[in-house]
Parts: sequence; structure tokens; C-alpha cells
Amino acid sequence: MKPREKSRKISGKQPAKASRQPLSRERIELAALDLIEEDGLETFSTRRLGERLGCEAMSIYHHYPSKSHLLNALLDRVLAAQPLPPQDLDPVERIRQLGYCWRQIGHDHPKLFQYIAMHRLNTRTGLGFLNDVITSFGRLGLDAETSARLFRSFSYYVTGAALDETSGYAKGPSATESVPDEELERDFPQVAAAGPFFKPQHFERTFAAGLDIFIAAIRDLADTAKQTKPQGRA
Repeated sequence: MKPREKSRKISGKQPAKASRQPLSRERIELAALDLIEEDGLETFSTRRLGERLGCEAMSIYHHYPSKSHLLNALLDRVLAAQPLPPQDLDPVERIRQLGYCWRQIGHDHPKLFQYIAMHRLNTRTGLGFLNDVITSFGRLGLDAETSARLFRSFSYYVTGAALDETSGYAKGPSATESVPDEELERDFPQVAAAGPFFKPQHFERTFAAGLDIFIAAIRDLADTAKQTKPQGRA
């Protein structure tokens, strides 16, 4: 079983008459999300967004003082749209499900996720999201330092996995003259044998396998903490 909470994928695609609608923060944000996912962050600009919306870039600045303010708003919108598992779950199981939640954001918004993954979650919405996640680590019964390090390591895994699956290794730059398949199989047999399992159809099982290893270690630490915790006085 692979538990997850799928986010409500956000899209602002509307009929052609949409350009005549009044400009609003919601309309700007939805159009910006679509534009980023279509063309990428590198080419995203308020000028191109204005063309999409049928307005001048200055009209967008009336709602957002800068492109950075708009990108922060997109981060908040995407985080707020992602349902999180209930707090009353077993904390270790909740951490497992949170891993799938974060990964789902990457798959729903792969281009924007490159920005989200590197952005400090220090908006009010981001801090609320972060606080919610860290709360589950705090409920493991471990000391504050161990809980914080576990959370950080967990973030490394799920963020790295989401980035790799959506915009990582397979889509990265390649050698100008790559090694032919016959040479690969002859000279680098272990790489050749592993290669088929790096393909997208194996992402789900690979992610689950890695997460299971992480979750098993967390559960062992939590169980040990319960066994060694001093009993309170009567």
C-alpha cells in the first residue's frame, strides 16, 4: 500500500473570454502557475504573464510589488492546496504519508517545485506547513536535536526524490559523445543491468522502498525512546 494525499492540482486555464475578466490576485496566480508549468521558470516574467492575461505588466505590479512577491504567493497557494494527513494518526505513519504529500506537490507542479524546493518556507503559510510536519517528528518521543535531524534527513530524501523524478538526472545534460550501448554492456555491466530500473515506470516502487527503509529506522528510534524513557513519579 502506498498512502498519499493527492493535492488539488491548480490550473487557471479558462476560455478565450477570460482576458476580459477583471484582474484579481486569484486570476493572476492561476495564470502564472499555468505559464510556469508550460514554459518553465527561466522564461517566466511579468511581461509574458501580462500578455497571457491581456494586460500590461504594471497592472500586475498593482497586486504584487515584484515578481518575487508573486512567486511567494504561488508557493503559498500550492502549499495550501495540499491536504495533509490527520494529526491523530500514529506519528510514524503520518510521517510516511507526509512524504507522499510533499512528493505529490513536486509531481503536480514540477516546474514550480524547483523554486519551492529551494525556498525557505518562511511565509506564514509556509511556516504553518512546516510546523505541521515538524509536529509529527516532535511526537516521536525523541529529544529535540534528534527529532530535528530526522526531519532534516527526511526532507533530503523526499525533496531529492521529487526533484529527480520530475526534473532531475534523466532530463539533465548528457555527454556530447555518449558511450554506445554495446560498449556500455561490455565495459560497465553493472550500470547496464541497473539502467532499466531507473526509468519512470519504476519511480513509484523505488520511492516506496527508500521511504520504507527510512520509516523503519524512525520507528526503531521511537520504540527505543519509549522503552528507555524514565517513568514519571506517582
